Amino acid sequence: MSLLTELFAAFNAHDAAKVVSLMTDDCVFEAAAGTEMFGVRHTGRAAVQAAFENVWKGLPDVRWDVTNHFHTGDRAVSEWVFRATRPDGSRVEVQGCDLFTLRDGKIAVKQAFRKERAPLK
Repeated sequence: MSLLTELFAAFNAHDAAKVVSLMTDDCVFEAAAGTEMFGVRHTGRAAVQAAFENVWKGLPDVRWDVTNHFHTGDRAVSEWVFRATRPDGSRVEVQGCDLFTLRDGKIAVKQAFRKERAPLK
């Protein structure tokens, strides 16, 4: 299983320990959304783990459906669709991509870009 496949499987299993095990100790994780999900930027495994645990508490059915992964050298890209139900019952669907910088077989930096789709009914 590739690093990115493992990462997104851990996202969808809501396994924060697995997520951060795939990252360097000094990782930089930039989120695709603002404070609605978990802020803009987190540095270090502990901060990333806490952020994901917070997301899963607020959006218990959240999942990332990957449409494509590719990499070359120390750079990688994942294209995805984020789907969840907000606490008020409304649905959110976001399309985006992550740009990764890899170091020693782990994720050192993750940057995200998104485009929110029309609200779901």
